[in-house]
Amino acid sequence: MSKSLDTEKLEHEVKSMYRDVAESADAEFHFETGRELAERLGYDPDTLSYVPDEAIDSFAGVGYYFEMAELEPREDVLDLGSGSGMDAFYAAMNVTETGSVTGVDMTSEQVKKATDLAAANGFHNVSFRQGYIEDLPFEDESFDAVISNGVINLSAAKDRVFEEAHRVLRSGGRLALSDIISERQLPEGIKNDADLWAACIGGAEQVDSYTSLIETAGFGLAEVRENAEYDFISDQAANACQKYGVKSISVGAQKTG
Repeated sequence: MSKSLDTEKLEHEVKSMYRDVAESADAEFHFETGRELAERLGYDPDTLSYVPDEAIDSFAGVGYYFEMAELEPREDVLDLGSGSGMDAFYAAMNVTETGSVTGVDMTSEQVKKATDLAAANGFHNVSFRQGYIEDLPFEDESFDAVISNGVINLSAAKDRVFEEAHRVLRSGGRLALSDIISERQLPEGIKNDADLWAACIGGAEQVDSYTSLIETAGFGLAEVRENAEYDFISDQAANACQKYGVKSISVGAQKTG
């Protein structure tokens, strides 16, 4: 991480942006949101029909990874950066009421919205907690799978995120995620721009470094796939993507240590 990045300003920018996503999903962002995006990325429309509409409207994911997650009934799942709950509710349809899904997010508005949606729509096995993905408020070996969508790039301590995911997973547990990476090193001007971090651009790690962080944390990589269906929509973000190879990937891995 660059020493010039103001991490407090970064946290403020990220919370501000995703507070807006929670409260006004139809506002203009650097990225696309909503049902059309989800279906284009690969989410099953039939499964989405059981997910609360308000959670889908605020969906700001960057890929589809559920076939890598291989979620089964009775499993316990943790969603890192759960937002308004779309992926958590979708996961709940996979683990059924015999399993559980827990979401963790640092934005209080997102946690409240997701919690209210779970209660209003009968998702008794889905819960949400406010917290940081670099310092998870859960016991060791609490989950069978950890999932995440377009969030880890927002962290200035990605190594800690993967170490924490490894810690809370049971032996043989799976990590499945979609995230934003870059093919080339980003210049300091982009890496130190908190607004571009919040837009999922500035914090994009080079792909080899990203997968190395996952392996160093104790995971064995199973699959890395590019998500060609995902595009940024603002000119500023699109230009960075074109110039530095910023793009979306999905990754599947398994706890080996």
